[in-house]
Amino acid sequence: MKAKHQRLILVLLAVVALIGAGLLAAYALQDQASYFYTPSDIADKKPEAGQAIRLGGMVEEGSIQRSADGVTVQFIVQDGTAQQLVTYTGITPDLFVEGSGVVADGRLDANGMFVAETLLAKHDENYIPRELEGIDMTAGQHKTETLVQ
Repeated sequence: MKAKHQRLILVLLAVVALIGAGLLAAYALQDQASYFYTPSDIADKKPEAGQAIRLGGMVEEGSIQRSADGVTVQFIVQDGTAQQLVTYTGITPDLFVEGSGVVADGRLDANGMFVAETLLAKHDENYIPRELEGIDMTAGQHKTETLVQ
């Protein structure tokens, strides 16, 4: 067999191996993928109960209700046109407040309630930590003293 044919066969085998590895990786990650939904998406095309999804939107004002156990919280996520009731058991992030953005990973139960496994609170670009709210950040900004002359 000529060297040209050997290289062609080697290249074809490499391409087949790469395609096989890609398909194997896609199959392995199939159960780990969670699709992003807004409350409107859930209302339009309801995902199957138990399917892992990611829900994103704004926490509706006045909707946060904490249970007596201290770790279970129920709230409503809305996107301006639809709402989705969410329940979460665990410690909520510090930035989790009414009117803020939230992304929750979880599943819909048989009753249509979203049961969150993790919560991520989002903030805007004007975020200031609570500890720094009363501090004037512009004070001392105009110092002209330097060590280098």
